[in-house]
Amino acid sequence: MSNKLDSKIPEGPLAQKWSKHKADIKVVSPANKRKLDVIVVGTGLAGASAAASLGELGYNVKVFCISDSPRRAHSIAAQGGINAAKNYQNDNDSVYRLFYDTIKGGDYRAREANVYRLAEVANSIIDQCVAQGVPFARDYGGLLDNRSFGGAQVSRTFYARGQTGQQLLLGAYAALNRQIQKGSVKSYPRHEMLDVVLIDGKARGIITRNLVTGEIERHGAHAVLICSGGYGNVFFLSTNAMNSNGSAAWQCYKKGAMFANPCFTQIHPTCIPKHGEQQSKLTLMSESLRNDGRIWVPKKKEDVEAVRSGAKKASQIPEEDRDYYLERRYPAFGNLVPRDVASRAAKERCDAGFGVNETGLAVFLDFSTAINRLGKEVIAQRYGNLFQMYEKIVDVNPYEEPMMIYPAVHYTMGGIWVDYNLMTTVPGLYALGEANFSDHGANRLGASALMQGLADGYFVIPYTLGDYLSHDIQTPKIDTNHPAFAEAEQAIWDKINKLFSINGKRSVDDLHKELGNIMWEYVGMGRTKESLEKAITAIQALRKEFWSNVRVPGKEGEFNQEIEKALRVADFMEMGELMARDALNRNESCGGHFREEFQTPEGEALRDDDHYAYVAVWEYKGPDAEPELHKEKLVFETVHLAQRNYKD
Repeated sequence: MSNKLDSKIPEGPLAQKWSKHKADIKVVSPANKRKLDVIVVGTGLAGASAAASLGELGYNVKVFCISDSPRRAHSIAAQGGINAAKNYQNDNDSVYRLFYDTIKGGDYRAREANVYRLAEVANSIIDQCVAQGVPFARDYGGLLDNRSFGGAQVSRTFYARGQTGQQLLLGAYAALNRQIQKGSVKSYPRHEMLDVVLIDGKARGIITRNLVTGEIERHGAHAVLICSGGYGNVFFLSTNAMNSNGSAAWQCYKKGAMFANPCFTQIHPTCIPKHGEQQSKLTLMSESLRNDGRIWVPKKKEDVEAVRSGAKKASQIPEEDRDYYLERRYPAFGNLVPRDVASRAAKERCDAGFGVNETGLAVFLDFSTAINRLGKEVIAQRYGNLFQMYEKIVDVNPYEEPMMIYPAVHYTMGGIWVDYNLMTTVPGLYALGEANFSDHGANRLGASALMQGLADGYFVIPYTLGDYLSHDIQTPKIDTNHPAFAEAEQAIWDKINKLFSINGKRSVDDLHKELGNIMWEYVGMGRTKESLEKAITAIQALRKEFWSNVRVPGKEGEFNQEIEKALRVADFMEMGELMARDALNRNESCGGHFREEFQTPEGEALRDDDHYAYVAVWEYKGPDAEPELHKEKLVFETVHLAQRNYKD
């Protein structure tokens, strides 16, 4: 284990670690909080909740958002729900069971202490959000309702129809607006972080670009929180919003914040299939649909051909000729297996020639059984907006015909390495939510992204940040005239001017799309040593092509979305190579990282706990040097490592 990595996990029994840690760390008095400045980058659930909480505590907070309003952060697109072990259904749920399901779902590649804390504070998240007025679904008696999600055999997912992320973000946004009105938080919409500034080795501010005017700005603070989400758009086609990107995290990596498990990318099984070469993103259909929807393909190839040609509708295929392959392969969990398992199973059926759309890359998600059992009105109450969205996009009524779905890139479990306090390897620089690596291992269970974002923002960082800032109360306001700010700003201008000066023949989107094709083909659902080596070589060549032949129209110092994209794609080129390098290093299969050379006889992911039970942590060594690998050993004191089993 590298001596550069200190996870700061507290000693003692697992269930007492967080309480003990809170009792041991330092706090900052209310009067001293008013002397301290904090920057929050990103206004999704992690960023909005952190900024609102820190503002309420009395810190001076600046919050930065690339969208025109914090409420447009990509957390708003989350559909299905948020987990918490309230045990309202009396189905034997508990904090420990939520912790265990999350560790197992992540294929035993996450820290026990962080995951238990996540499960422990989840119940408080629900109470907080109810107090904010989040309109969770309720049962016939008026109590909060729950539904099932993949990877669990209990009902623990709180939801607001198919728009849970939107409602949770509006709750956090309201709390944030209250602090903005009070003056404790200053909001900077349409600003993108382009670099983090270090003074004497500590994070002391950021450089941003005003996306409306093109101005480059300096902002100082005593601590910087990165809450900017994941890097799934390196694949070009993903379920992420078009402007979601990993650049803020990547600049931190290049300034010394190590990057952990970059190859752990989640493929979501329930997405509308790709329909054309000009498509710019993919649409997620909530995992909650797998509660009542049954996934199948025809058993007979002639039925497959008839469906593809339009000669036969799915509803015309009799029950006995349908292969409900998840129910067949995983009797105990059926359609509610974790996302990585469901995604690989769909790929296997399509690779075998049973895909049901014209490309052969789709399976059916069918609600006829549930509609016959419960009635159309009940299904409409649960999923009506999702059904409406599907029909608007595909022009098929899912009440009458099955949906067609196929896996797509969704979430990144890898991210900036953080310790138990959510601090990176750079003092004063923190990472929250999807931007860090800490809680999901090699596969995130559904309804846990919203849980982690709000846990980090509402119930972790308000405690742990104070421990660091307690040593900084004598530090004056950060002077943005410091040479470190000037140096960082000049480096950004040099990069922008270089991009404009290339004046090549290929658009940013064209190069990004080619990168996405390389990533999906060679670093996607199935990876091999050969494919990963090809990916590294191809990405290196494409990066040279980018820096010699990209065309960025317009000029600096003005509204220009092409330079925004160019800066992000330049980072994606580097991220893609690190992802492939990390996947090549990990000679095992686990969760979303599936090396085809390492699988069980039944085709499941085959871990190698003797050699790879660690967090792979990469340190940037320069633009032309290979990164250095450090290893944080994962120690399991409570759970027993075992081959994941969702069959019985």
